This record gives sequence, structure tokens and C-alpha cells, in this order.
Amino acid sequence: MILTIDIENKNIVVGCFDGEKLVFIERISTGLSTTALEYTVTLRAVLDIHGIKQGSVDGGIISSVVPSVTAAVKSAAENITGREIPVLVPGMKTGLSILIDDPAQLGSNLVAGAVAGINLYKPPMIIIDMGTAVTFSVIDEKKCYIGGLIMPGIRSSLDSLIAGTSLLANISITPPKKLIASNTADCLKSGAIYSSASSIDGIVDRIENELGAACSVIATGTGAKLITEQCRHDIIVDDDLLLKGLMLIYKKTAESSAF
Repeated sequence: MILTIDIENKNIVVGCFDGEKLVFIERISTGLSTTALEYTVTLRAVLDIHGIKQGSVDGGIISSVVPSVTAAVKSAAENITGREIPVLVPGMKTGLSILIDDPAQLGSNLVAGAVAGINLYKPPMIIIDMGTAVTFSVIDEKKCYIGGLIMPGIRSSLDSLIAGTSLLANISITPPKKLIASNTADCLKSGAIYSSASSIDGIVDRIENELGAACSVIATGTGAKLITEQCRHDIIVDDDLLLKGLMLIYKKTAESSAF
């Protein structure tokens, strides 16, 4: 079995593959001051919950957008597996051609998502990763990563609005019963959800116009299903896209004996 770990700003997404099958996916909090020992205990607990014995995990791979946390999580994963755990970095064999100004600037999470995309879906494609920020990755018909764009995530936008006002209370993001809401909480929910959905629809239209071709559109990340259900485009939701990409990269790296 192989651990796939995606370190994000708020959560660390942990998956475990048995061959091609994703056995489980869990999220733990990203702690900037959490030690390697504490992460080791947490990872062991996650494996125990799913009935996976420590000795059955043969290796793993990590992607991270939080450099200050990477070393502790890597150490914890190595404690669990007894193996060196590679971290996805620029220059690692991924099979993805990156045609942007500086390929080294592309986040490892976006690389992993794009690798899964070109292996599982039909190009050209747009991959939308919804988290603290919403990132759009554009892949052309030759399976080359040609660029993208970034906009604030729905929670980030809503929190910013609430923080700048004195009368708005913090709310959960759940769909209101109707677009035209009749109370303040539902007005906020409706505005947040439908503005995000409309932005996504509009950006997809503009990308397709610029490319001159219709695209497969794949969404992943926190809240992807909630928002895409309100979109007018046909969008595939793949919650496990990044972990699938990490597993593909792990296999490619293992075959080349790079670690």
C-alpha cells in the first residue's frame, strides 16, 4: 500500500492506495507548529481506524504548498513506512509538459491534479481546484499545461465580507432554498454560492473562447460539488483527483528508480 499526502493551507489530505484502489481518504488539520512525532501519532491513528497495519504500507509521496510543514510530515510518513518518502518538486518525472514562463513556480498540487487530468480525461481541459483559493489549470489538446488563473475561494470571500462589516454574523456555506433570498443569512449564502458558480461559468466560457475549442471541465477540492451543482456548464467532480495524480507520479518515479 502507498500513502499519498497533499499538504494544503488548512488541511492535509491523506490517501492510501492498494494497487489502483483508493482505500481511504482523510483530512487532518495543517498545524504550523505540529511536530513530526505528533504527525506520526496522527497518521498511525488514521491507519488504525481503517484497519491498516503499519507494516503493510510500502511507501508514499507528498505534495505541499506549505513548506514550513513539509519536513515534519515527511519525517512522520518515513516513520510509518520505514522508507524514504519523495516530495513532489520541480524537475521530478511526472510526464507533464509545463509551458509557462517559469515551470518551477507551478504548485505541486496543480502538477498532481494536471497529471491525473491528462491520464484520466480528454484534453483540452480545464481543471478547477477549489480551496482557500480557486485555481484554474488549462491543458491544451497536446496535453501541455499552458497556464491558468487564480481567484479567491468562496470561504475566503465570505470571511472577508463578514470581517469588514459589523452586523453580519459568521454563517455556514449551505445552499439557500432559492436564489432571491428573504433573510440576511440566506442572502449571504445565495450571493456567495451563485457568484462563485457564475464566475466559474464565465471563466470557462472565456478560456474556451481563447483556446477556440470546447474543453473537458473537471473540479476538485473542498466545496466542488456544492458550487458546480449551481453551474450551467457540465463539470465533472473528482474529489480524489490530486491523490490519483500523486499515485501516478509515484509509479513513474519508482519505475525510473529515482528514489
